[in-house]
Amino acid sequence: MTDLKPLGVEPNGDLICAADKIFDQRAFDAVLEDLSRQGHDDAALRAAVVDHLRKAQSDGRAALAEAFAAAPFASRPMTRGYTYLTDCLVTSALKVATGHLHVKSSPTSGERLSVIAVGGYGRGEMAPFSDVDLLFLTPYKITAWAESVIESMLYMLWDLKLKVGHSSRTIRDCIRLGTEDFTIRTALLEHRHVAGDRALAQDLKKRLQDELFANTGREFIEAKLEERDQRHMKQGQRYMVEPNVKEGKGGLRDLQSLYWIAKYIHGVQKAADLVPLGVFTADEYREFVAAEDFLWAVRGHLHLLTNRATEQLTFDMQVQVAQAMGYTDTRGRRAVEVFMQDFFLHATAVGDLTRIFLTKMEAAHVKAEPLLERMFRRRPRVRAGFEVVNNRIGILDNQAFLSDKLNLLRIFEEALRTGMLIHPDAMRLIKSNLHRIDDDMRNTPEARRIFLDLLLKHGNPERALRRMNELGVLAAFIPEFEPIVAMMQFNMYHSYTVDEHIIQCITHLAEIEKGEQEEELPIASSILKRGVDRKVLYVALLLHDIGKGRPEDHSILGAQIARKVAPRLGLSKADTDTVEWLVRYHLLMSDMAQKRDIADPRTVRDFAKAVQTVKRLDLLCVLTVCDIRGVGPNTWNNWKAVLIRGLYRQTKRALETGLEDLNRENRGAEAKRTLREALKDWPRKDLQTEIARHYDPYWQGLHVTAHLTFAEMLRDIQPGEIRIDLHPDEDRDATRACFVMDDHPGIFARLAGALALVGANVVDARSYTTKDGLVTDAFWIQDADGAPFEASRLPRMRQMIEKTLRGEVVAREAFKSRDKIKKRERAFKVPTHITFDNEGSEIYTIIEVDTRDRPGLLYDLARTLAANNVYIANAVIATFGEQVVDTFYVKDMFGLKYHTEAKQRLLEKRLREAITAGVERADD
Repeated sequence: MTDLKPLGVEPNGDLICAADKIFDQRAFDAVLEDLSRQGHDDAALRAAVVDHLRKAQSDGRAALAEAFAAAPFASRPMTRGYTYLTDCLVTSALKVATGHLHVKSSPTSGERLSVIAVGGYGRGEMAPFSDVDLLFLTPYKITAWAESVIESMLYMLWDLKLKVGHSSRTIRDCIRLGTEDFTIRTALLEHRHVAGDRALAQDLKKRLQDELFANTGREFIEAKLEERDQRHMKQGQRYMVEPNVKEGKGGLRDLQSLYWIAKYIHGVQKAADLVPLGVFTADEYREFVAAEDFLWAVRGHLHLLTNRATEQLTFDMQVQVAQAMGYTDTRGRRAVEVFMQDFFLHATAVGDLTRIFLTKMEAAHVKAEPLLERMFRRRPRVRAGFEVVNNRIGILDNQAFLSDKLNLLRIFEEALRTGMLIHPDAMRLIKSNLHRIDDDMRNTPEARRIFLDLLLKHGNPERALRRMNELGVLAAFIPEFEPIVAMMQFNMYHSYTVDEHIIQCITHLAEIEKGEQEEELPIASSILKRGVDRKVLYVALLLHDIGKGRPEDHSILGAQIARKVAPRLGLSKADTDTVEWLVRYHLLMSDMAQKRDIADPRTVRDFAKAVQTVKRLDLLCVLTVCDIRGVGPNTWNNWKAVLIRGLYRQTKRALETGLEDLNRENRGAEAKRTLREALKDWPRKDLQTEIARHYDPYWQGLHVTAHLTFAEMLRDIQPGEIRIDLHPDEDRDATRACFVMDDHPGIFARLAGALALVGANVVDARSYTTKDGLVTDAFWIQDADGAPFEASRLPRMRQMIEKTLRGEVVAREAFKSRDKIKKRERAFKVPTHITFDNEGSEIYTIIEVDTRDRPGLLYDLARTLAANNVYIANAVIATFGEQVVDTFYVKDMFGLKYHTEAKQRLLEKRLREAITAGVERADD
């Protein structure tokens, strides 16, 4: 054997701390020599060696972690440090196995063994808990001696808790398996000799190049591109807010794919070698290095903080990694948000670089089209100055292109017009000339026309916007957009960064315009069919969140920004006023629909007064729908749809016929008339009893379907009897739970507790007392996924509710072990805001509690209100990820509003105490 005496492992480049701090080779050699003199048997020797190596490994890992904590961005020295430690452990294990456990005094030519690192370990890039991928290489079929050496090595490495992936092969095996499997081929591409027979390793390197890698570039590129597409499909877009650092789009695997192809095609040993080859410019290479350094730093901290190989940057870990890397809170933004914006900016850069590089490789190695196809397929015509290169739009003459700044916009218009992608060389030229997009260019009428046509004319504005955003053109053309590029919103509600959310909103608007959502979105679709000012709507949607990330209210700041940007885009003063209003009030309809009782005429009247015209109502309705749908894949549901539609229809009618039509008397009379019609087969006396037993709010607050259900439940009810009706309300994506029983204080809280114990999320609740001492309560509930409960779960749910109402299960006690907040969600901090509103309803005080959501919160709040003699008429619950807004319509024990400030402050204090106690219970 060769390369074993002395140990002699050389670090591959600069280390994050001194080599002897990572692994003291002299100390190991001394221990091994001392152990061999003591004459231990093989088992004892191996155990003693493992004990020493375990201590050395622990010390080395501690030194690496300490050095990395002190230099949290020094990712390359960190990865080399962990590689060096692993090399030392592997080489030590080989030295013990061949020099002490399985000594071969005169090995034959077939009894040679080379230990080869493959994959990331072979590349010399290891995170703290990366796998150790080893190839044990023998010249011929494996011998008994080699098998014994490998087995002893593996046992030692496993005893050190290393996660070892291993294979034992000959060179011929490597070539055969690499031909059949691209994963194996990729691993072999990055092989590195660690210890053992060097000549055998050199022979492997030469034969792989000659017999496996040569002349197979195109198939390798195709395989890697296919693998990349599948990985992205599985992991989601790079804009998802809990990204996978290794496998996600714009992550380390994308950079590695780029390097693999470069090494395969060009034979480079490092990314820097791609600059003189013309594959990357010097600026692009600097971007590559910056992104790679940053992503490796994130991955290293992620491993160390979780003490395992974690690749998913979950919400709780984002906060910890940001802290480990030294990020701090800035004006209006948390440290974690600043960190994640850097993360997404680097991920975007990775996307740009890999797209440019891989497309270039794909074009260079693509098969020539068959002659007949080329003859008969019509090539798309492109405008002067452009050309078609491999079915992509290219630039004919770079100098001529740059001589007119407007071409930096025209190319996107041409791409949309022809349906083609932009050639990577053109992307590169655009990106390196963003400085040419200046005020002079922005303010030209032609620039405005091109940009508005991209939004309005070609039917797929999202494609142009996304590519412009990725290349930096959007932020250059609208500088106010730059702060929100890759900006993460640290909450569980938004699935995308702010810029991607805006593009998603515009995607939804374009789909509605094309008539693709008529069944799901009938109101928004009909509004667009009737016709609105599309320019105003698209510009408002583009700018609606542009004020995010600063201390000020983003709606107010956004409206101020819109007032500057809209005229620059060529909008008239009247259109600019409308855009400004839409941005300022883009949350109004969503808030009114989700946080207020839209059955209360005052809600509709106040909203109608704010909106003023049907034109604004139409624009705001479409913008609201697109905004909610653009939050995430599952945010929009039938419940939200019903609320938005209800508010729209009532407000439109009020604006068209006059606000005086909105009064409780009209609603009540109409509801009674509808019920009489539906129950015309009932005896007249029974019908009169039913209609007479309810107060006015009952008739105004519920739909006739609920009135019918309650009528049946109330009929012939006996004293002390509890009646429950659980019914799927498919129109609202919820289960409607109706309860009838004797009225007594705190009944609303007990019902809320019973529902929470069965895992129900309450989204709406109505409570009405009858004139004969009964209570009729209706709750709309959803399961954990925001859907109605399956029919099979309803009988068990009914049993639990009955037990709770009868006192057999005490909700307060049962919650002690149930309302825990999940670990990954504990990083979210939501300040509590409690407001009292005596103007939003004619007969109730509206108490709005905006706080951190958790199981049992509604129960705690309702119980606190009941304990303070507050009558809850109804509750509206709006959930936004980890944030919840519970709105209660209440009266005091005398049926009056809470006007005095002293009473309001006392109630607020009690509610805050209940919230704090619940949070402490949930965090235990």
